[in-house]
Amino acid sequence: MRKSGRLALLTLFIMFSLVFMHSVGAWGAAIQDSESAAHDVDASRYYVVDTYQFPGFKLIQMELPVLSIYSYLLISDGKALVVDPCRDISFILDMVRKEGAKIIGVYLSHSHADFVAGHMELVKAVSCPIYQSHKSGALYPFKPVKEGTEIRVGKALVKFLETPGHTPDGMCALVYGPNNANVPELMFTGDVLFVGSVGRPDLLGGAVSAAWLASAFFDSWQNKISTVGDGVKVFQAHGSGSLCGAHLSDEPFSTIGEEKATNPYLKYKNRGEFVAALIQDLPEAPQYFKHNAALNKQGPPLVNWDEGLPPEAAPNRNLTDPEKVYVVDLRNADAYAAGHIPNSVNIALRGRLETWVGTMVPWGSRMVLAGSKEQLKEGLLRLHRIGYAPEIITLEQWKKAGRPVTVSQPIMPSALHEMMQKGDAPLIVDVRLPTEWMALKIGTVLNLPLNHLAELSGKLDPEAPVVVVCNSAYRSSLAVGVLERKGFKTVRNLKGGSQAWIEAGFPVSEGINPGGRVTEAIPKGKTKPARKKSRRPPEVDAGC
Repeated sequence: MRKSGRLALLTLFIMFSLVFMHSVGAWGAAIQDSESAAHDVDASRYYVVDTYQFPGFKLIQMELPVLSIYSYLLISDGKALVVDPCRDISFILDMVRKEGAKIIGVYLSHSHADFVAGHMELVKAVSCPIYQSHKSGALYPFKPVKEGTEIRVGKALVKFLETPGHTPDGMCALVYGPNNANVPELMFTGDVLFVGSVGRPDLLGGAVSAAWLASAFFDSWQNKISTVGDGVKVFQAHGSGSLCGAHLSDEPFSTIGEEKATNPYLKYKNRGEFVAALIQDLPEAPQYFKHNAALNKQGPPLVNWDEGLPPEAAPNRNLTDPEKVYVVDLRNADAYAAGHIPNSVNIALRGRLETWVGTMVPWGSRMVLAGSKEQLKEGLLRLHRIGYAPEIITLEQWKKAGRPVTVSQPIMPSALHEMMQKGDAPLIVDVRLPTEWMALKIGTVLNLPLNHLAELSGKLDPEAPVVVVCNSAYRSSLAVGVLERKGFKTVRNLKGGSQAWIEAGFPVSEGINPGGRVTEAIPKGKTKPARKKSRRPPEVDAGC
């Protein structure tokens, strides 16, 4: 099974177990957040999902799991077209060299917002043209494509369709082999059409209304995409976990016919119903999206990927001032708890570092990464993907300067449970999304979602002790730093999160029925009967 397939199965099981669990015990070991699942493999690096052979050409599909990005190489007769590359293009260049091909162009399906694209890096590396919509408004030289524009890649013919919906400049591309000039083999759909979903229309920040874009997609689907042939294979720009859509499947590709039959958004034949369904209850997008969109339009500055670590920031008291600096500690939760730079936040490398930095760290603020030299090297590379260029400092340098560290002692599930039984437990704050919190709770706890914790913390008493909790202690470790930056004196992380709580056999409250109910752990060796999985899993935090 491919890595993405294993990741998909584990992630889906996690989401469904959170929502449908009536009792725990044997299932407890499987309750993890998507951070834990994502890093069972090296999710921060590109890998090849598969190579697909078509008459006259082949397609190499690559994935960057930590950002749920699919990029592609269309290769024929030694020529290669790169589709929707990420900013760090070394893996793509290596693949092209292995194939003995020459890059003849890069195609951007639309103006990306969730990552910095690699089009300018490819222009520098191989002097190729950029193909994108004539409506993109890009401020760098490119070859504009319109409805019906064609380009040749060896024996393959690529023909473009204007398909607004996710963005006004959305372009799909049909690819034809040499044996049949009338029936395409595949379609690159970018963020317009996903496997099991469609691109969300609300990421432009008010420049164009979400309802207008949703209505535009309705026309793109009805009049163009749905007419190309049911057997045409669909290759999308994102998989499960991307915030560019909701409820995406992790299947690497589909067909037009399969999407007609199974995609829940495409069942609506009435425009008004479709628009309502598409813009209802979309998850909040990270604040960095609009800035990445602007960078991609301007032409992202080139990165010197071979440059070593920059000089370290001076280890002075300014780094502890939340009004001046945002220090991000890249270590794991246990290392962070044992001692960290005062008022730093823990966004560990093992998780969705890019998404959480882009969510929590205000664009344009002074950011300093803290960790070992190896961690700092990886952190810098990964944050270049979303346009951040932070300063660095090692914990060794901080301690050498005699600067103080803050210790935040985690609390074990057994200790917290005992305090709850005695009636002297502190306030417990669950920092997951409301949907996750309502599905499963460790007791009567307050829900303050992490992405709004800083402002919502005004409801709390900073002098009173607080315990923070999430699924695996990744988000709650981050929450410790957020509350410390707001002046909280005693913040403790539930060690291991609700996963450890469940594994210890302590009761949980689940919210499937109104009001929820308390359930006891299933005795060891017992299991719950499996439930049928829906194609549309409940929404969870893609960056949890």
